[in-house]
Parts: sequence; structure tokens; C-alpha cells
Amino acid sequence: MKIENVKVVGVVGAGIMGRGIAQTCAQAGYSVHLIDVKRELLEKALKLVKEGPFGLMTLVEKGKLKEGQVNEIMNRIKTTTDYNEFCKNTDLVIEAVPEDAELKKKVFKLLDGKCPEKTVFASNTSGIMITELAVAVKRKDKFVGMHWFNPAPAMPLIEVVRGPLTSEETLNFIIAISKKLGKTPIEVKDGPGFYTTRFITAYLFEAIRLFEAGIADIEGIDEMTKLAFRHPMGPFELMDLIGLDTMLHIGEYIYNITKETQYKPPLTLRKLVLSEYIGDPKYKIGSKGGWRTFFGGG
Repeated sequence: MKIENVKVVGVVGAGIMGRGIAQTCAQAGYSVHLIDVKRELLEKALKLVKEGPFGLMTLVEKGKLKEGQVNEIMNRIKTTTDYNEFCKNTDLVIEAVPEDAELKKKVFKLLDGKCPEKTVFASNTSGIMITELAVAVKRKDKFVGMHWFNPAPAMPLIEVVRGPLTSEETLNFIIAISKKLGKTPIEVKDGPGFYTTRFITAYLFEAIRLFEAGIADIEGIDEMTKLAFRHPMGPFELMDLIGLDTMLHIGEYIYNITKETQYKPPLTLRKLVLSEYIGDPKYKIGSKGGWRTFFGGG
């Protein structure tokens, strides 16, 4: 696949990452097919692409986009719940469904049977091994990791994960299209959590353990992290953005493979997820709240 031949990008999943990826691709001039299981999820996604915290109208307010461009970009995004319609003419499909290996493999097996032979498959998984996901498809040479960061329209990095059977052509294609989307792609080798997720998971879980040990409260840890290390968000704020359920799933995945204790999910995190406190409701549909809501103070 040559980058100049790319016309249609498919995005699977209309959650916070999927809609952000769809927005970024549409802003770059691509026609986008966005699919999810329910119409209402797609309608909400389109509303947030236009009016959400990192949406197009926010860019207009900041002077980074002209108001006349908003409808033009929105018109490039076509939504559907039908995989036959979704797969038609796609050159690249980016998967952004929940961080569940079996669900992702089920989706890719379906895509493999319906998408044109030319279509490249990229997973936005934050830590599930590309080797594991690629078993679901026949086109293993056209399968690659394309790990975006939240919020997708604003964050500059794309972690490009090369599986053992990913071809050089596919790798170079994803690097090139990432640059065209205005991102900085950096290649890493396959492994549970890759680089970024292994690093951030150990950091975030340690913050939880320090809270559990009574060293400091949630608000204090967040504030100290921002003031001492110049992080834009504290660890608990960041987890509420990422999603506590996502943190639990990825921690379990990395720990089950590596058995390294820094990746073992803390008990408090598990309690919050079981109680349906999975993050900031602005970003996590159906959540009762996040860390501050559960423990008080927000």
C-alpha cells in the first residue's frame, strides 16, 4: 500500500479513542468510515467530534481552524453499524475497541473476511501483543500496532509496533501515514505493554500504592506530581481520563505474562472497577465517576 493511494480510513469503535482517531484522519483530508455496535454511540461520537473538549469547535475557538471548515470535515466521516458497508473500499482500518484480546481478535477475524485484500490492519491496542492479535487474520504481513494517545487529536506520538510477521512495506506505510496525520511515529518491537504502557502502568500503580499506604491523599499526589515533575495531569487525573477499567485490563495482561509485581493491579483499583467507578464520566460512558468521586472531593 502506497500512502498516495489512501482514500478511505476505517475506524472500528466510536469511543474516546476511536472518535479522536476518526477526527484526526478527517482533518487530514481522508474519507472516514466509523463503525460501532449501536447508532446512539455513533451519534454521540459525531457530536463530540464537533463539540467535545478536543473537538472541532474548540479548535475554532482557539483560532486553529476556520468555522467554515467544520462542516467540510464532519462530512468526511460516515457512520455505520454494518461491516459490509464499513469495509467497502477501505485502504486502512484502525481498530479502537475495548482493551480485550478476545474481542479484538473477533473483530479482526470479521474484518479479514470482508475487507479488500489491499487493506492494512492496525490495532490501537495500548499493550496487547501484536503477535497475539495477528493470529486472527490471514494477512499477518499487513498487520501492525498503531498506538495512539489520548486525546488523539492533540497528542503527537504514535507508537508503531512491529509484529514478527509485519512486512517492511506495512511498517513504512504506517510510519508515513502517521507523519501525514501530523504525528511523530516511533517504532518499537512487540511485547506486552510495548514501551509506553509498561512505563506508565508501573508509574500509575505505584501512585495508587502510595495512596493505599497513606503517604499522601489523591489530591496531594496529583498536585505534587504536577508541581515537582511538570506533568500536565496527576496520576489519578490521568487514570480517570484513560479509564480505570482499561488500566485494570492492561495491568492484568502485562502481569500475567511477565509476573513482574510492579504490574500487578492494586486492590483499590479493582474495587473501583467492580463498583462501576471507571473514570471521569466525560470520557467514560456509563461510569459512576472516578477516584475523587469514590473517595470524596470531586
